Amino acid sequence: MEWLSAENLVAVATAVLGVIASGVMVWYERRVPRRKRIGYRVQMDNPIGDDVRSGRANRRLGLFDEAPDMTDATLVLLRIENDGSLAIDRDDYTGPEVHGLTAVFTDRTIRGVSVTQPSDTDHLMDHFTAARGFGYEDNALRIPRVPLNRGDYFKLLVLLSGGDVGREVRLVGGLREGEVRPNRAAAPDDKPPLFSRAARLITIMLTLCVVTLAAIVVAQDDTPPPIGCASGRLTLTGSTAFAPVLREVAGKYERDCGGDPAIDVDPHGSTAGIRELAAAGAQAARDGQGSPPVVALSDGPKPAGLPELRENRVAVSVFALVVNDDVRLKNLSTNDVRRLYRGEVRNWRQLGGPDLPVHLVSRDANSGTRQVFQRRVLGRGEIANSSVDCVHKDDPTAAVIRCELDSTDQVLSTVTELPGAIGYSELNLAARAKGLHSLRLDGDPASADAIEDGTSEYPYREIEYAYTYGRPPADSLASSFLTYLSRGNGQDVIRTHGHLPCWTPEGLTLCAQDNGGPPD
Repeated sequence: MEWLSAENLVAVATAVLGVIASGVMVWYERRVPRRKRIGYRVQMDNPIGDDVRSGRANRRLGLFDEAPDMTDATLVLLRIENDGSLAIDRDDYTGPEVHGLTAVFTDRTIRGVSVTQPSDTDHLMDHFTAARGFGYEDNALRIPRVPLNRGDYFKLLVLLSGGDVGREVRLVGGLREGEVRPNRAAAPDDKPPLFSRAARLITIMLTLCVVTLAAIVVAQDDTPPPIGCASGRLTLTGSTAFAPVLREVAGKYERDCGGDPAIDVDPHGSTAGIRELAAAGAQAARDGQGSPPVVALSDGPKPAGLPELRENRVAVSVFALVVNDDVRLKNLSTNDVRRLYRGEVRNWRQLGGPDLPVHLVSRDANSGTRQVFQRRVLGRGEIANSSVDCVHKDDPTAAVIRCELDSTDQVLSTVTELPGAIGYSELNLAARAKGLHSLRLDGDPASADAIEDGTSEYPYREIEYAYTYGRPPADSLASSFLTYLSRGNGQDVIRTHGHLPCWTPEGLTLCAQDNGGPPD
């Protein structure tokens, strides 16, 4: 073997530079604190009227001439982005108002706003509603508490009048353990640098070495897929509360791995998912096919008597008791909740609320959300079902009206529409629903951040488990996806949806406390 060949020299040089670069990066991460940061910049500030006192001349036609108050109109494109190193959640905004940030346009009056060019995370647009504080008055634009992963951004196209082009635009607001600051001026789709000059130099040197090595070693057409990717078809079933996370992570996995894997998300409830997995595994065992391509997500541990199912702890899920907004109570004691679900409280005025009859809107017996509620809060099962439509009492001897529904979305929709209704849901879904609000329990808020910080003893929470039938092969799609979900890019999605990943320093402790041991 020729040790002094060109490819060996380049390979050794690349390895040495890699070790040095790793040491520099470790030093940098230890010396430079990681922060949450929102940056903003004006990407366009143009006149569209004929009486603007600065800016380039323009030509107008049509509505620009016919619409009132357009003689001194201007258009501003404002980009707001997470350019820090950590994801930003709704609770990270520190202002006391409903909205999170305020954009102030000096000496100008806002005439209209359009949210444009969001990043490819679909859920961002759902936050721009009046109920979340989105609106404007005079020269101030109220911006909702939008959760942003690293690199996420959105843009606001603002129509203004009454001032000059180039007047100051400020973004006012605060972040917990972070900052809001202006970025340098940039072209419309330019991005701020992600690395320092030294980091860019190291990256360029490593890239040149890798490119040189690749030029020497002939590239093969049958290059294997990226490490961690697998092909095939996988079915994700079980928890409806965790389904939004699974759908987003499945889409990211398929995009990251080139679209070859096919992942179907088909939730029917935790218990139903466990049964489906057990049946598929038993059939595969009879056919001699090993572990089936099915993963069942469950809000809490599996039932006893299923030793073939292997658990993987994924996250700590936080749930919420929700009431219709007509029930103006904000806090209940655990004892009051137990009285409600024993049928001892028939009218909300018995608990200091309005004169409205109590309607208990529950999930069916397959629901993991219901089982967590019974195990963690009630300490027993719920009373018998007494209504099909949640409005009329089918059993005249029943103390209160109680109905059962098939999904979390149905529960939230019914509680929203039915005065006096109370139900339960996964926290993030409840936070996005209108016409209802969540309750504190014994004064503790339904807050993932408070639980993670150790400042809340909120009881309505549970570990989210991912079950497989036996141990799937290491190169299978099931094994690869579970790694991606619990320890890879899926962690950011889990946190954005209001859950706490088990494979973080804080999550390891919480998952161990709630289950008696570290995650598998």
